[in-house]
Amino acid sequence: MIINLNTNKPISPIHKKALEIFTLSSQISKYLVPDLAPLQSNGFEDPTIYFTGDIVQQSISLAPEIVKAESKTFSEEKHKHVLSLSNLTNVLYKNCERLENVHSNGKEFLPLLRNELKKFKQLQHIWMLTL
Repeated sequence: MIINLNTNKPISPIHKKALEIFTLSSQISKYLVPDLAPLQSNGFEDPTIYFTGDIVQQSISLAPEIVKAESKTFSEEKHKHVLSLSNLTNVLYKNCERLENVHSNGKEFLPLLRNELKKFKQLQHIWMLTL
């Protein structure tokens, strides 16, 4: 997926970090899916495979929430998007923790994504103060 940044102003550090998180999570997901796709010995699919798609969906939603919050004029509207961004970050972090328990070599990359999410949360706190 290509994300088009059609803007004349430079992107903020939090926006840049959100794009990095999306790239990292999609690469991790691509790495994990082949290990989780085969059916288990009981004939059922591995339910943790859905978390790979979840981390991609949640990470791709980070940047648009930032743009929406920055574009709103009223603080109530900004707060709504800030809260949504915070919830997305928390759920994304939780899904990374869940994926760390899967049987795949790709799970070694999940602590890297969680560290990036921690940095993102720090940037998010600073960014919220500037809105």
